[in-house]
Amino acid sequence: MSFKQLKTSGKDTSLSPEEQQAKIDDVRKLIGPIADKLPVLCSDASISRYLRARNWNTKKATKMLKETLKWRLEYKPEKIRWEDVAHEAETGKIYRASFCDKLGRPVLVMRPGFQNTNSASGQIKYLVYCMENAVMNMSQDQEQMVWLVDFQQWARASISIKVTRETAHILQDHYPERLAVGILYNPPKIFESFWTMVKPFLETKTYKKVHFVYSDDLKSQKIMEEVFDMDQLDAAFGGRNRAGFDYQVYAQQMKEDDIKRSNYTSPSYSASILSESRPSESSDIDRDSNDSDEVGLSSSDEATPSDLEYINEKTQELSLGCKDVAMATAAAARVQ
Repeated sequence: MSFKQLKTSGKDTSLSPEEQQAKIDDVRKLIGPIADKLPVLCSDASISRYLRARNWNTKKATKMLKETLKWRLEYKPEKIRWEDVAHEAETGKIYRASFCDKLGRPVLVMRPGFQNTNSASGQIKYLVYCMENAVMNMSQDQEQMVWLVDFQQWARASISIKVTRETAHILQDHYPERLAVGILYNPPKIFESFWTMVKPFLETKTYKKVHFVYSDDLKSQKIMEEVFDMDQLDAAFGGRNRAGFDYQVYAQQMKEDDIKRSNYTSPSYSASILSESRPSESSDIDRDSNDSDEVGLSSSDEATPSDLEYINEKTQELSLGCKDVAMATAAAARVQ
């Protein structure tokens, strides 16, 4: 894939701007009054990502977005703070790099071989925290990020299928079209069998964005040169930056970002809209593997009235004034 293709991978040219807007408006109508009460989550940019993820099928996109609204009301990803996940980050198994790619997109470094905990729920919480942080740090003209997966110390025992399945579910269904490029750097031969097991969890659009890169393969190494400034890229990936991951420096950065994130959302928006929910059952990632909550769409492609009524139940008593909505939209725009 050329740099030009990587640059335009998040765009959709199959529909005219007018046709795209009509689809966005259709989804907003299908969601109903809830869209007005959750202006950031139901913004044009947000709805557009869900439509692209579902090939501009309005009913499927509506269902997908509805499930995310329900998940956010229950899981409360915006409330996760550094102190909640600091122990998960000690080895640098996932972290937002200090550099961006050539297009200014944030880079999430993932090092599964540095796994340091056994708690599936804790690992997922830290992943969600990192995703929220990466989205918050996107520039105004970006809506996607790069995942850089380092296979140092990786072994088959480093990752469980259960966590991988839940990871794919959350990233694809609740952060659609956020991935621009995924780079698997120096995966060992044994990873091929694991990739065969993982692939069914991934949608076609997702795994087509994933590239295998090997340090001893000049052709695949060109991808790194096309995507990154080699002076900024970490030496572990063939770059010239030898700073590496420093837990103390990263912890301070995340604490500062937490303060920044708290200021992005007005109290009335976050406390009233996102905090009121029933105890979450869907966020329990230790559920049995035969549970009906499969990755992707369920048997119905449409948002059911009962599901929308549940979300509406959590928002119908809100008294958001114009000033509140304006503040929330402006302040939280980067988060979503």
